[in-house]
Amino acid sequence: MTIRVLIVDDSPTMRALLAELLRRESDITVIGAAADAAEARTIIREQNPDVVTLDIEMPGMNGLDFLEKVMRLKPTPVVIVSGLTREGADTTVRALEIGAVDCYAKPDGRVGSLLDSDEGRLAALIRNAARARLHGRTAGAVTPVLAKAVDVPPPAMRGDRPALIAIGASTGGVEALQQILRRFPADCPPTVIVQHINGYFAEAVARRLDQLCAPTVTIAAPDLPLRPGHVYLAPGNERHLQVRGSAKAPCARMRADDKVSGHRPSVDVLFHSVAETIGDQAVGVLLTGMGSDGAGGLLAMAEAGAATIAQDEATSTVFGMPRAAIALGAAAIVAPVHRIADHALARAA
Repeated sequence: MTIRVLIVDDSPTMRALLAELLRRESDITVIGAAADAAEARTIIREQNPDVVTLDIEMPGMNGLDFLEKVMRLKPTPVVIVSGLTREGADTTVRALEIGAVDCYAKPDGRVGSLLDSDEGRLAALIRNAARARLHGRTAGAVTPVLAKAVDVPPPAMRGDRPALIAIGASTGGVEALQQILRRFPADCPPTVIVQHINGYFAEAVARRLDQLCAPTVTIAAPDLPLRPGHVYLAPGNERHLQVRGSAKAPCARMRADDKVSGHRPSVDVLFHSVAETIGDQAVGVLLTGMGSDGAGGLLAMAEAGAATIAQDEATSTVFGMPRAAIALGAAAIVAPVHRIADHALARAA
């Protein structure tokens, strides 16, 4: 099926470049290009695109205000196209909170270089967005292989709190992480996260989560001790995040190896390291996302005795990663996103 895309950007040059990138893809059709919110509203109403690419710095109504109206009045998968500035990154994270599916970084040099440097990234984001489940849409039926995995009430808090919580997420993960971490207490177990996102935006995600949550949220660094009351997000520097040391004294390690499960940093790499280092004192959580990264790692954590949790289909933007883990038998509990923090903190098993 052809994916019909609307490009919204106030720059004629950028509109032309994005259109040229997408015209190279046989399964994507650009149905229109708009210079501002008013023009975009008309095209969305009349042509009902499958995906919208949206510049958040536009004349008149800015991109965030426009995105809020789209999500409220005519929910449509949106990929944010953002500049590589701190302000642009912070605004992009706000857009992901509002309901944008993913983000794409404009080049920080000559814009014409985009045609050579993209390497299919924009098209991949648009394909993922076209499969996204937006909030408010009716959840599809759960396939038979998933029928045995159901949410249960969180057990009473055990005296032996988790030594460490590891979380993996991709498409739709920023919003899911906010919902989960807002329920974490200031003295939560050390928590490590791999979120698939363009590296330019990782620090902005950490800053935003730190503003919203009781624990301290920061970017992980090599050989950094992982302490209670802290949440560590994998940096966007093309390195894998691992946990080493021991359950009593875990620390972060960075590894500049090849991609694993198609990603660097990879959730699988993180989860396998937690299984080896923390074992049955850990909790693994796999959230919304395209593909299967994290499924094998969550199984390794389960086999090591860790508590394992996957986000359910109804609250996932894209059910790929959790579905793959559930199909492997890796998730002891499948829960809606608003219940995951309680399960994790209770060390549900």
